[in-house]
Formats: sequence, C-alpha cells, structure tokens
Amino acid sequence: MAIGKWIGGFLGFMTAGPLGALLGFVLGSLFDGGLDMVNGPDMDNYNNREYDNNDAYRRYQEYRQRQTYEGQRNSFLFSLLVLAAYIIRADGKVMHSEMELLRNFLRQNFGEQAVTQGEDIVKKLFERQKQEGTAYRTTIRQACQQIAVNMDYSQRLQLVNFLVMIAQADGNVVQAEIQALRDVAASLGISAADVESMLNLRSGKNDLEAAYKVLGISPSATDDEVKAAYRQMALKHHPDRVAKLGDDVRKAAEKKFQEINDAKEKIYKARGL
Repeated sequence: MAIGKWIGGFLGFMTAGPLGALLGFVLGSLFDGGLDMVNGPDMDNYNNREYDNNDAYRRYQEYRQRQTYEGQRNSFLFSLLVLAAYIIRADGKVMHSEMELLRNFLRQNFGEQAVTQGEDIVKKLFERQKQEGTAYRTTIRQACQQIAVNMDYSQRLQLVNFLVMIAQADGNVVQAEIQALRDVAASLGISAADVESMLNLRSGKNDLEAAYKVLGISPSATDDEVKAAYRQMALKHHPDRVAKLGDDVRKAAEKKFQEINDAKEKIYKARGL
C-alpha cells in the first residue's frame, strides 16, 4: 500500500494549521500525491457525470461516503501518530516496548506495510521534536486544539486511551509522561477526571480503591452517586460512539468499556447492590 493512499483521501482539517505543517514535514512530496488522489481523474469523472439514473447517483454517493470514512480514519490515525511520538519521547527516551505497542497497533489494524510507513512518520516527528526543542510543546498544544475542534469528545477520549496504553507499555509511567498526558488531554479538551480514570483503568490494580477512581468517585459516594457515575462513564466510553472510525478502533473501545463495567461490578459487589 503506497503511503500516499494510506494517509490520503479527504484529509479535511489535516490540510491546514499545525497538523497540516507536520503532515507536510513528514510526507514531503508524497503529501501532494495524497491530495492528487482526491482531485484526480476518478473524482473528476464523478463530478462531471450526468446523473441520468438512480444507479449512477447511488455509486457517486457510495464513493463520497467511502472517501469521507477513509478521511476520518486517516485523520484519526495521523493525530494518533503525532501525539504518540510526543508521549514516547516525553521522558527523553524511546523505549522499545512503547514502539512495539505502536507497531502492533499498526500491524493489526492497517497491515504489515503500514508498520514501516508509520514508524518512518514517527521517526520524522522525533526529528522535528529535537529541532524545535521545548517550543515543540506549543506545536503539540496547537495541534491538540485543532483536533479538539474537529473530533467529537468520544473520539478524543479514544486518542488519549491509546496514549495511556503507550505510556504504560513498559510497565512504568514516569512523572514526565504523566504530565505530558495531562497537558495533551487538557489541550484536547478532555477533563482531568477522565484522564485520571484512564490511568487507573490501565493501572493493573485490582483493589477496590482503583475501581472507584475508574468511575471518578470516592469510596464515600452514595449508592445513587455510584450508579450515576457509572452511567456517565458508560455513555462517554460506549463503543458505538467511535464505530465510524472502523472495527479496530471500536474493538479497542469495547475493551475499555468492559474494564469500566468490571470496575462497576467490583463496587456493586462490595456494596451488595
């Protein structure tokens, strides 16, 4: 699969702002190739076609829907790569376990060729981070603000969920990574309570206190407050909210949703609910 096709399609908000600048930096001339796929002969043929029957119009609509779907996924993917590269280097080191988790995600969801292509993009982003130094934090903050305007809350939650998984890949989340996660989440418009919930969700702890933190409440909460907190978490993290990003992203959301349910069951059992 050519990298232009992999990251091409209707990129939408990716063609401007800080994300557009980063995309141009990592793809160079290939970026133009990706845009050519949108504005090329195939699209012209659809635009110039005379719709003299319902079948032609249906095919056109299917084409546009497919391009929109691919654009949404590609925008989500590139946003993930940009933010993952930032989190991976947050502590000044590039850990093999963190890179391997990212490789496995690309392999499972986009195919073997995407592993090399995605890794090349991340390495170029590492270079950009070194070039800009501390100023790169501003670039990331602006990129997150651009993402926040163009993705709904559940999609942004899923981005942060992947970032937490990457940070915890080596079994130890250092303070620099936690602070970077909090900064990214804040710029994405994600609440601090949701970030803390995800950190505890992925902590591997089995104690009741961690379960309460997953739901964002304290052990002193009333039964009604526990139930309300669970309903709110379940609504925000429901897999159907990210279904349009593809089955792979939806499956990752399902795993997180199950972990939330597990935390709820642990609390309910302790309270006899």
